[in-house]
Amino acid sequence: MQALLDLVATLDKPHDAARVFHGRGGLHPGCEHLALDAYPPVWLLTSYAPVSDEDLARFGAALQARWELIAPGEPLNWVFQQRDEVRASNRLMAGSVPEPHVVQEDGARYGVHLLRGLNHGLFLDMREGRRWVRDWAHKHPGGKVLNLFAYSCAFSIAALRGGAAEVHNLDMASGALQLGQRNHALNSLRGASFLAHDLFSTWGKLKRLAPFDLVIADPPSYQKGSFVAEKDYARVVRRLPELLAPGGHALLCLNSPRLGSGFLRELVAAEAPALRFVKRLSNPAAYADVDEERSLKVMLFELPS
Repeated sequence: MQALLDLVATLDKPHDAARVFHGRGGLHPGCEHLALDAYPPVWLLTSYAPVSDEDLARFGAALQARWELIAPGEPLNWVFQQRDEVRASNRLMAGSVPEPHVVQEDGARYGVHLLRGLNHGLFLDMREGRRWVRDWAHKHPGGKVLNLFAYSCAFSIAALRGGAAEVHNLDMASGALQLGQRNHALNSLRGASFLAHDLFSTWGKLKRLAPFDLVIADPPSYQKGSFVAEKDYARVVRRLPELLAPGGHALLCLNSPRLGSGFLRELVAAEAPALRFVKRLSNPAAYADVDEERSLKVMLFELPS
């Protein structure tokens, strides 16, 4: 845990939601199971392996000492999540968590929830992806966007803030889309629709809504009974040419340490050869990894005019 404690001793008071320590990247031996995120005004410590009460106490004391220096007089709020790939337990360790809890990123506002569930409403590793979508929309004002596996619709917020005319958000989890609707209200944005459907039984409706200038797909890499990347991503990719406008873009995301960027490039070459690979987007610096092929892959493709 020493690398994490050393980082805590240098922390600044955060403004935006962001990751500040990424042990899972393998750059901090002995801390591969740990991550520290800022969801102001709350810190979130996540562990993918059991952590002793003694180590939690050491971390809490170090964070308290630093907080007294960078935010004198303000209460320290932090949450600990013990998790694996399918379940989590969340504990409030100090202070409190606002309800509702709203955080900022690049001027946008998002609702998050740190005390329940596996995920929190905003994937911090996708920050550069959201920036790219916002910038794309700024360069393509009036663009039409399809956001698949939309979750809480953060990509939709980015697109509309950039100048997109309409975004269609699709996710089979209606609760996630309700959070997405609240996010749009938080940002006073209009132009979005919210479709609580199973993607694989909704192609006809999407084809009627097409063509789109940008299609975003950010599926789970493995969600039992819903989506398994090795089996199901091909079913998404082969539909892209009929959904995209000529000159349109597809932003395909994959967050699996087992599957590298070659998986997506080969899949597109096989299932949608009309699409041209453009580039892989960089991940936030805080998510540096000893092997970038294990980290988040955000890949941009284009359907030539």
